Amino acid sequence: MENVGNYIMPVLFCGIIGYGCAAGVDVFSVFVSGAGKGLGTAVKILPSLVALATAVGMLRVSGALDVICYALSPVANTLGLPTQLIPLALLRPVSGSSAMVIFQGILESYHPDSYIGRVASVMMGSTETTFYTIALYYGATKVRDIRHSLTTSLTADIVGFIASVAAVGLFLGGGPV
Repeated sequence: MENVGNYIMPVLFCGIIGYGCAAGVDVFSVFVSGAGKGLGTAVKILPSLVALATAVGMLRVSGALDVICYALSPVANTLGLPTQLIPLALLRPVSGSSAMVIFQGILESYHPDSYIGRVASVMMGSTETTFYTIALYYGATKVRDIRHSLTTSLTADIVGFIASVAAVGLFLGGGPV
């Protein structure tokens, strides 16, 4: 019973194929058609993703990220956010891979069981790569007017950052070093 999870995907996969065959559907043709549409979607959104990755790279390499972090440190101190986590808070909404690199650096420097490591861990789990997600979904659907999506998503990210500090302090104790 402990390894039931290992069988869920194969059973689901076989169930879908079996259902399609029983319904008289040419499963292989439908699969190939769907894969082709997926590849077309990937080609459509690729320019947005390349631009996003380039912007993040330029921000980090140019030193602009350090300047922005220094400028935001008084705000972070007011909110109780450790200043070591500002780069993570800035890049998490933009790029998951850049945020993961910063997160790994934080864990190597401060250790996972430290206050900073715990807050960083909760931040990674409670926030989203907002710009990536908007670029991906709106780019795939060719929607150009994002309306209130960006404002709402960034507000949710900010609340997630602040709530991460509060949750770690409340449930795990500790505080700024």
